[in-house]
Amino acid sequence: MPVTLVYISVKPECIDDFISASKTNHSQSVKEPGNHRFDLLQNEADPSQFVFYEWYKSDADIAAHKQTDQYLNWRKTVDPMMAVPRRGVRHIGLCPELNA
Repeated sequence: MPVTLVYISVKPECIDDFISASKTNHSQSVKEPGNHRFDLLQNEADPSQFVFYEWYKSDADIAAHKQTDQYLNWRKTVDPMMAVPRRGVRHIGLCPELNA
């Protein structure tokens, strides 16, 4: 199952607004069909650094997520807050094993 870690550097003055917008995106994303996890992590040593852990059942579910209103609104809202463009790295989820 595809897992994406999305690395995000946020401008220091935008951290609180980024977290707020990302919590809104998270609250809807976890309800999507095919979503197993959608976690937002903040770096303890550098609070301007974030990681999304996104685990979906299939590539089709990922594509559907990227068409949702909450994702499109999140992207439009947070893009100007980023110090550099976000970077997604794909992985293959091995454990835990979930029934397909």
